[in-house]
Amino acid sequence: QVQVVESGGGLVQPGGSLKLSCVVSGSVESIYGMAWYRQAPGKERESVATITREGDRTYLDSVKDRFTISRDNAKKSVYLEMNSLKSEDTATYYCNADVTSSSTGRRYPRWGQGTLVTVSS
Repeated sequence: QVQVVESGGGLVQPGGSLKLSCVVSGSVESIYGMAWYRQAPGKERESVATITREGDRTYLDSVKDRFTISRDNAKKSVYLEMNSLKSEDTATYYCNADVTSSSTGRRYPRWGQGTLVTVSS
């Protein structure tokens, strides 16, 4: 089994900052791409930021220059540093990891349970 666990969400005022963390554990042989998604109430889940194993990054246009994705391959972790937060950033943030299981040899995406970020005064 492969587990993906996010942390770091919470309530923050507009203009504030938060850093989300995600760690992958269990029967993991390899981790390829990692990403952060978010889903606001009544909206579809959207990709916020992605990072390859080599460190290549992509961002949702609305978060460019405010959010930074990074990863630590040795710790099997990915992070999302969020600055200048806006009310429209309020959502549940999900971590996604493209992994190969060491027990089955299969490659498949794994999701965390999500962490809630609320931006409000």
